[in-house]
Amino acid sequence: MSILRETRDSIQGFTYEDMKKTGRQKLPNSVPLELYRAIRLIGMYQALPLKGKSTTAAIGRKIGDSLPVQSVDELLDFFRELQIGDPRIVLEEERKLHIAVEDCFCKGLPELEESLVCDLEGAIMEGALSRIFNKAVHVKEIKCNVNGDECCEYEVRL
Repeated sequence: MSILRETRDSIQGFTYEDMKKTGRQKLPNSVPLELYRAIRLIGMYQALPLKGKSTTAAIGRKIGDSLPVQSVDELLDFFRELQIGDPRIVLEEERKLHIAVEDCFCKGLPELEESLVCDLEGAIMEGALSRIFNKAVHVKEIKCNVNGDECCEYEVRL
């Protein structure tokens, strides 16, 4: 087997549970918010074509699908645990939810009119909710702190 194939196969084998396994001895098991922001907003949003939308959608859905959550409440709790933000359901209808996220990772960044930058986080929700409901779910960011909105908000269509 070639080295390239071995590398590709091992990368495809990572799970969310694997991400929690660290062997660090001197540094903490978390990274600063500034690094996460730099990866997301400089590395992906600014460097990739179309602000990285197709990349963040694919990445987010895959991450969401792998999260150890079995319900909407568990997903919202998990967002808090990972410090993505403090989500709450602000609208609940038969086939639609709106989830507002306070203290999102983008809170406090400079405002950029007509900018919605939290598509990765929405795609994580989409991947997890699609698995939880066992059907296609569509999540769209409709408000963002960076746009000048009071919070980030997602429309979830079931």
